[in-house]
Amino acid sequence: MAVAAHTRAVSLLVVALSVLGLATGGLAQLKSGFYTGKCGGNDVETIVQGLVKARVARDIPIVAQLLRLQFHECTVNGCDGGLLIDGPGTEKTASPNLSVKGYDLIAAIKTELEKRCPGVVSCSDIEILATRDAVALAGGQRYAVRTGRRDRRRSSATDVRLPGAEDTATQTTSYFGGLGFDQLETVVLLGAHTVGVTHCSKIKKTRLYSYGGKAGATDPNLHLDDAQVYKQYVCPNTATSDNNILYLDVQSSVAKLDNSYYKRLQGRHGVLSVDQNLYANGTSTKWHVDRLANTNDFYWLFPKALVKLSEIKVLTGTQGEVRRVCNKFN
Repeated sequence: MAVAAHTRAVSLLVVALSVLGLATGGLAQLKSGFYTGKCGGNDVETIVQGLVKARVARDIPIVAQLLRLQFHECTVNGCDGGLLIDGPGTEKTASPNLSVKGYDLIAAIKTELEKRCPGVVSCSDIEILATRDAVALAGGQRYAVRTGRRDRRRSSATDVRLPGAEDTATQTTSYFGGLGFDQLETVVLLGAHTVGVTHCSKIKKTRLYSYGGKAGATDPNLHLDDAQVYKQYVCPNTATSDNNILYLDVQSSVAKLDNSYYKRLQGRHGVLSVDQNLYANGTSTKWHVDRLANTNDFYWLFPKALVKLSEIKVLTGTQGEVRRVCNKFN
């Protein structure tokens, strides 16, 4: 009986690890420096870093774009390059992904690497490396990532399920909890919004002009001064203002990753409801916001959260493929 019970326990553990991508063929085959010696005399990570650095120097918003790209990539079927595929019905065509940018930089990096070592570096690894380098260039802590991912031969818009701009703290933590993140890690990940932007269309109806479905009502959780500025100057109640840009953290440069996003939430200056809801009275996430606003913990916790995000459901070994170009299957 004891042996049988032990056998069943081991079997269940293997299944659980396989689901999480931790067994052979998953995280176990990712490693730091995976491409060392596999690209002739070229250092893959140095090549990626150089191209990202050149882009950031002339295009600051690329930092936020790459962070968003990694988030939209890795939370749907894992970090597998599925978001990069062109064509009808692919992940790229799903509504939440229509405003995702940064594809051109990933393609440019892939082109350069294909010249140096054809068929070696996956598009999914390029995404992760490029985001890591952008974070460091924006003042974040440079961190190591493990590589060896392969690209999945699947990309379907029907797979795309992402948090909404109006989600409550419970809905947000539930979503990320399903991906293996605890509450603190969830709040840390949303700190990427410190370099992010949105558009007036995301808040006009729900926060400025029709809160709770009541015509003319403004969300009381939005700071009165912010509401007045948005209504008068940035997001007037006309269709032409829908695409006007709003900075999610107006106090911080879009090129600087810092904790001012959390300080803004403390003062009810969160632009999106999903952000401000993290600091609503009675929510279990409120104290995490206080911690990140009042300490320097965001600086070292953010890279850890990104690494965890980058290792969701990876393909390795002989799984999937290494694409020749990132926007179509081989």
